[in-house]
Amino acid sequence: MIISKLEPTLYKEPYVFTQAKNKLLPNIQHIFALVQEKEGTTLVMTQNQADQEQLRYTFLAARISLSLATELELVGLTALFSNVLAKAGISCNVIAGYHHDHLFVPFEHGEQALTLVQSLQEQGI
Repeated sequence: MIISKLEPTLYKEPYVFTQAKNKLLPNIQHIFALVQEKEGTTLVMTQNQADQEQLRYTFLAARISLSLATELELVGLTALFSNVLAKAGISCNVIAGYHHDHLFVPFEHGEQALTLVQSLQEQGI
């Protein structure tokens, strides 16, 4: 695993997980991720964008994106991050895109989570 090239980036603004109201999607260009579930459509977007669309949310997240281009078949990468964050008591939701992985942690733990991910990189794990 080439973890030395992670180059994690912490985005400064908070992100939220919300739902499309009345099955009408807000301006799609502002949605970071969209997940279709039988109970409804989950949207991930910045808090500011959700507020502008008057969407409800309960979880403020910090977004950490990994510059490492990962293969979708790669085994163990998600477990690596989730283990180090879990040991620190930080929850983590991972969204794997086609090119990169994106970690969502409680907003107040964003800097700490970034430091922990960077420590993995420095250890060469």
